[in-house]
Amino acid sequence: MCGILGQIVLTNRVDANSFLRMLNTLEHRGPDGQGIWMSNNQQVAFGHRRLSFFDLTENGKQPMHSNDGYLHLTYNGEIYNFQALKKELEAEYSFHSNCDSEVILAAYRQWGISCISKFEGMFSFALFDEQLNEVFLVRDRFGIKPLYYSIQNNQFLFASELKAMVECADVEKRLNYGAMMDFFVYRYIPSPKTIWQDMYKVPPAHYLRVKLSDFSNSLVEYWTIQVGDEYVGKEVFSEAYKLELKKSVEAHVQADVPIGSFLSGGFDSSTLAIMGKEINQAHEWQTFTVGFENWEKSEDQFADLLCQQHQIVNKKVSLNKTSLDDLDFMPNVYDEPIADISIIPTYAVSKLARKYRKAVLSGEGADELFLGYHWQKEWVLESANSWEFWRKKKKLVPFYSQAMSMGNFDRQELMQLFHPTLHEHIPQNVNWFYDSHAKEHWPKEKAIQYLDMKCFMGELVLTKIDRASMANSLEVRVPFLTHQAFEKVFQHRKSDYFDLEKPKYPIYSFLKNRVSMDLLARKKQGFVGPDDYYMDLSFYKEALKDSCLIADGIISSAYIDQQFSETYNWRLWKIVVFEKWYAHWRKYISK
Repeated sequence: MCGILGQIVLTNRVDANSFLRMLNTLEHRGPDGQGIWMSNNQQVAFGHRRLSFFDLTENGKQPMHSNDGYLHLTYNGEIYNFQALKKELEAEYSFHSNCDSEVILAAYRQWGISCISKFEGMFSFALFDEQLNEVFLVRDRFGIKPLYYSIQNNQFLFASELKAMVECADVEKRLNYGAMMDFFVYRYIPSPKTIWQDMYKVPPAHYLRVKLSDFSNSLVEYWTIQVGDEYVGKEVFSEAYKLELKKSVEAHVQADVPIGSFLSGGFDSSTLAIMGKEINQAHEWQTFTVGFENWEKSEDQFADLLCQQHQIVNKKVSLNKTSLDDLDFMPNVYDEPIADISIIPTYAVSKLARKYRKAVLSGEGADELFLGYHWQKEWVLESANSWEFWRKKKKLVPFYSQAMSMGNFDRQELMQLFHPTLHEHIPQNVNWFYDSHAKEHWPKEKAIQYLDMKCFMGELVLTKIDRASMANSLEVRVPFLTHQAFEKVFQHRKSDYFDLEKPKYPIYSFLKNRVSMDLLARKKQGFVGPDDYYMDLSFYKEALKDSCLIADGIISSAYIDQQFSETYNWRLWKIVVFEKWYAHWRKYISK
């Protein structure tokens, strides 16, 4: 796992010192080494920070170049089927390394940009084809790995994180007020927007093709998912899925260094811990857990139960109310405001894990696959009762927006929060992003699964896990997130994988003879802490006492005072997260 950077200019030359400063902002993503390549005319520069897992020699160093010298690559990620692809390509390409980076070059040389349909894994990369005089920016199907870009002032920039582009003196840093409004609706800023004007995300499952003659470009979606009506029964489906998951875990534990896993004691992380230990015999399997002091639901107790039963070494970190002070550091970790309530716990457990491992497995994606979230079940149950469902005239997007809000900001609330001069930036339809992914004609369960895949998981969960882990130079691998698994689930009826009494049935089926009833009967719990951890009004009052947002005329002090009159108010969490971000990045904003 790595950090990547690129700068291409139409006139003059790339400033080598400035480029190095930009690259150094990504050191945490790749502390094992760095590389910089510049074209002969010094108008194209690629940079790379390396966190190495395969071919730890200099042969795996990036930026990497094809044998003929016409292709140049800087790449972040893991292609888990690279060995199979390498065997397929060996007759046509002479390899000099044992890493997946070179396989990308060989695959592109053989199949062109359509090669990405053959890649299984998590990746973002930039490939410069000198013969076409074009650059391709490619992001994996689910958005596990990040990729940003900007075209302004006769230059094209791309990077793994926004902070690298913000470091560039030639780029204007103007707030995107429309994206700011989106943050308060969604808890994140949806693709392709970012918090900065004229800086963008490459959306998941897309690539950007850029002509270097004039920076004209096109954004192409290269993977979509289809629904079907296949039926084989829960037992047949579950047995087939368990074999596929085992293959995925086997691929995800491949490395020349030891691997571990996050562990909450829930179904998904327990499955990965058990499978990981069974498959990876070369090294002692270790797990990593975060708990909360003085909380009867703290997950470390469930993780301990599993580890005792399976003789797994578990390392733990405990948080308390003072851990909220770490919110001051989060703007440097996440670059953009992100108000998931587990941003601090995720950072803390990543910091713990990095003391012992360079990579861990994590359970993201299982709930999206098998209807594991409570709002999915609620939607499925309500829609199953067709008369009641249609009597209430339930619509997917309003239902989903309310479920996701964690402190609802509709258009009216935004008008009260923000200064009147900013009201023009409030969208007429605040749920525009959900609407863009709403498949109203699909089966009800598939429609909400797709929304979670594209919105909740693709924009919030995976962003959180990438930044928190890579800030600690830790790679997180997600074996549930294979495109084959999602394609298969979406082709089958929900009765093949959904059982109200036995949640996430294929995973339940794997665990039922491997864990105690205490764990098997445990209700799903999000990766959160106790409510009073977040609902201490004194914390919010202190955090907003000298608000930069109020001082700069962005938000209303009267609205904030009104929020303090409520004792249970998730809107305050979003406001303080944005305040912390704004106070940290304020000095960079172009005047």
